[in-house]
Amino acid sequence: MHRTILLIVTGFSEGGIGLLLLVWPLGPIVLLLGVEQASPEALTIARIAGAALLALGVACWSGRDDHHHAAQQGLLLAVLIYDLAAAGILAYTGWVLSLAGIALWPAVAFHTALAVWCALTYWGMPYRGGLTVDREA
Repeated sequence: MHRTILLIVTGFSEGGIGLLLLVWPLGPIVLLLGVEQASPEALTIARIAGAALLALGVACWSGRDDHHHAAQQGLLLAVLIYDLAAAGILAYTGWVLSLAGIALWPAVAFHTALAVWCALTYWGMPYRGGLTVDREA
């Protein structure tokens, strides 16, 4: 599995959504949940989530070529946890809460696919004394 490509895809997608949530939080809320309005509290939390996603995107972009360090393994684990949580929370929102906008199920599928890709990449990346074996060379 190509770690660099995974981290670039994650960096651009999560960084982009994070930036969008910071600038226009109602847009992703409408697309994901299908609601027309959001409370000021929800918009504030969406902006905080946007800042976190932007930070995750920057971390992925910055660590994309750092193949020989344990930090990249930690970054992949963090992305895996995030994608699993995002897919689960979004699926719960659609199935149980019956809130679904046009982008909800594609987002669930996207996060699930990224989680699988990340898991395969993470567990295919041996850890040996702080160094990883570069399989992409």
